[in-house]
Amino acid sequence: MLIDGKNYQSIWLNENDKSKVMVIDQRRLPFFFEIKELCSVEDVYNAIRDMTVRGAPLIGAAGAFGIYLATLEITHRTNVSSHISNAAEYLVSCRPTAINLSWAINHSLRRLSGITDPEMLSDRAMNTALEICETEKDNCRRIGEHGLPLIREISEKKGGKPVNILTHCNAGWLACIDYGTVTAPVYLALEKGIPVHVWVDETRPLNQGARLTAWEFGKQGVPHTLIVDNAGGHLMQKGMVDLVFAGCDRATRKGDIANKIGTYLKAIAAFDNNVPFYSLMPSTSIDFSLYDGLKEIVVEERDQEEVTSVTGYADGVIKSVRICPVDTMAGNWGFDITPARLVTGLITEKGICRADEESIKKLFSEKFK
Repeated sequence: MLIDGKNYQSIWLNENDKSKVMVIDQRRLPFFFEIKELCSVEDVYNAIRDMTVRGAPLIGAAGAFGIYLATLEITHRTNVSSHISNAAEYLVSCRPTAINLSWAINHSLRRLSGITDPEMLSDRAMNTALEICETEKDNCRRIGEHGLPLIREISEKKGGKPVNILTHCNAGWLACIDYGTVTAPVYLALEKGIPVHVWVDETRPLNQGARLTAWEFGKQGVPHTLIVDNAGGHLMQKGMVDLVFAGCDRATRKGDIANKIGTYLKAIAAFDNNVPFYSLMPSTSIDFSLYDGLKEIVVEERDQEEVTSVTGYADGVIKSVRICPVDTMAGNWGFDITPARLVTGLITEKGICRADEESIKKLFSEKFK
């Protein structure tokens, strides 16, 4: 996407020094636009863990680049198999909920199987990471193409009035290398001249909606309004929301979805007010081995300090301030599970389907063999 006239992805390989992986530091947005270099497995682990990079497709790509950087650490004394295996296990452990991370790393390991020459190993790992990036970009573009008719249809029914879409968290190009999942249909609608307006949930505790989605939309010229997380139900009751678009960090074969904490409440409100609720994801976010999302998906619990404090911008610096008594304990579940019965449909690069096993099987028959 274009940032001040220059095209960026959220992760890329340094053209002049291929031992460096470049990322946009999402912790610094929207106040500072900064590029960070990742030069080791440890750098990638920390970047994913502290959310320098975040979003299911992006952390998958970052994990693949982590395997590439692991191959650059090999010396003549290195046990290659153990080194790569240990790096993979270490990277997978940093964030458990999104399946894309483990999928990308396991895909990289399969591509490296049987190769012992360090140079060949590095070349294969690098090309695999780059291929994953291109695949995810293409997936997101296709998701946008499949989601666009939903927006167009509502626009026609409203006589050309803006289509009001509610989003939660950030499933934009920052989270997905380019285009985004949730944002892809919005960007395409804008290109086609279809009037849209987006209600952007702030998304506590890290405010990815306020910091990242609002920043993206501002840069791309998408009309939007920031709202507090608990305003969504009120807007739906008042008929001010036409569609809810949510991302997905892991979906089951039966259509349950794990997404940023608070998504479940939006789905309940949408269901109660007959507002279509769609989850947009690449197929790499579907875990076809899982049946029951509530029982089987591991929900990440993060540091309570993310809840007990809030980060903002003042006097030219980013500051964190406490918002509760010093002895207050906090729970910080990063995700929740929305059951398939509350999901109108899944929008993937292959098309749209209902959130049930039969419909998902028709769309992804090769995964059910």
